[in-house]
Amino acid sequence: MKKYYCTVCQWVYDPTIGDPEQGIEPGVAFENLPEDWVCPLCGVGKEEFEPVEE
Repeated sequence: MKKYYCTVCQWVYDPTIGDPEQGIEPGVAFENLPEDWVCPLCGVGKEEFEPVEE
């Protein structure tokens, strides 16, 4: 599963960690996040995220 980063604040969504503060369990792919999910740091939506090139 790919990591995605916020183009606004550079926060990285790592699917191996999830987003426990917003109730997202580890193992949830970015594509499977709820449509209303927002960046926990700056509050922008999924449309502001890009895949991390590794």
